[in-house]
Amino acid sequence: MIRPAEPADLPEIHRMIRELAEYEKEPESAVATEEDLRAALFGPDPRVFSHIAEEPGPEGEPVPVGFSVWFLNFSTWTGKHGVYLEDLYVRPRARGGGHGFALLRALAGICAERGYTRLEWSVLDWNEPAIRFYEALGSRPMSDWTVRRLDGEALAVLGSRTP
Repeated sequence: MIRPAEPADLPEIHRMIRELAEYEKEPESAVATEEDLRAALFGPDPRVFSHIAEEPGPEGEPVPVGFSVWFLNFSTWTGKHGVYLEDLYVRPRARGGGHGFALLRALAGICAERGYTRLEWSVLDWNEPAIRFYEALGSRPMSDWTVRRLDGEALAVLGSRTP
C-alpha cells in the first residue's frame, strides 16, 4: 500500500533517511532533524512531499517499509512541471516485494494526473541493483548531463559576493 505521508510518520521517515544515508555510505551527511522534516513536509507552504510504502505487520497492522521524498521541478522546454524524486528507499527486508515499483508508479500517476512531463532522479553509479531496477522500468540515463552541486563553504562564498 502506498499513501501520502502524515505528520505521525516523521519518526519513521527520519529513521529511513538515516538508513538510506548508511546504505549510500554517507551517514555523517544526513543531518536533517525531525523538526526540519516537519517544517518542509507539513509546514504552512510545503514545497516537498513524501509517500509511504506499507505492508501488513505480524498482527495485520500496517508497517512502513519504504518512502519517497519528492518535489516539483520545471522544464522551460515543455513549459510544464515535473517531479524530481529526491529519495526512494525500501528497507532491505522488504526489497523485491514491489514497494519501490509502487512508489514510482504513484509518482508517475501524479505526473499523468497533473499533466507533468517528467519524473527524474539521480542514482549512484555503483548502485547496480537500483540501476537495473530503473532500467527495467524503461528509464534512461541522461548520459550527456553531469550533476553539479554547490554547497558548504563554496555556496556561502558565492552567496556573499556582491555584484
